[in-house]
Amino acid sequence: MSNWNTAICKTNNITIHYTRTGGNKPPLILLHGLMTNGLCWTDLARTLEKDYDVIMPDARGHGLSSVPDYGYQYDDLANDVAGLIQALKLPPPFLVGHSMGGMTAAVVAGSKPNILKGVILADPPFISPEVQREVWDSDVAEQHRKVLQLSLEEVIADGRARHPHRSLETIELFAKARLQTSMAAFNVLTPPYPDYKTLVSSIDIPALLVFGDRGVVTAEIAKELQGLQVEQIANAGHSLHMDQPERFAAIVKAFLS
Repeated sequence: MSNWNTAICKTNNITIHYTRTGGNKPPLILLHGLMTNGLCWTDLARTLEKDYDVIMPDARGHGLSSVPDYGYQYDDLANDVAGLIQALKLPPPFLVGHSMGGMTAAVVAGSKPNILKGVILADPPFISPEVQREVWDSDVAEQHRKVLQLSLEEVIADGRARHPHRSLETIELFAKARLQTSMAAFNVLTPPYPDYKTLVSSIDIPALLVFGDRGVVTAEIAKELQGLQVEQIANAGHSLHMDQPERFAAIVKAFLS
């Protein structure tokens, strides 16, 4: 991370903070999920920075990016990504997105395919309207409100207890990201989400869906989606890139090459 750059770009009337590994290499943008931020991709970025200029933005309401009062629908998040690509004058990049970032990546790929080279969707919230409603009605936002009252040390201690196999560096990055997530960011959970079947059918660039055997996307959902390459990772939940980092990195590398 020593020679990585951090900067902000202005787009859509907000500032987006990002970290970038740099170099004259093909650009690769990594989109994080809810309650995390760009630096939560640090391990994967280290694996890929030799071959790619890896760019890790903080979504609006997360990290060090702006926290506008509104504008947290997937179309807004997708427009921010398109704005970032334009502001940085990138040739068409690869886009990798996890969870919220995966749905965002799908929206970009479906609506603005000419600005991308390819897309990887890591366990995006491809769920039914009923399940969307359950998530919205759950106490996930309330739990986060309580976490925001804790100290960084307390959040780190909780992370160590829940994920004893993760490195301390990773746990610290995720704890900091959690405390930098605004309550406004939870508006992305407002139903309805974009219709994922329509979205996927409109993607005409190389696209890969990666999901775990204990995550959000099920094997049945994956089967329904024509036109996507599909990879399932065993012994992985929703945070598949954290549960099986080597396997996830290998799948990403193989697709990109």
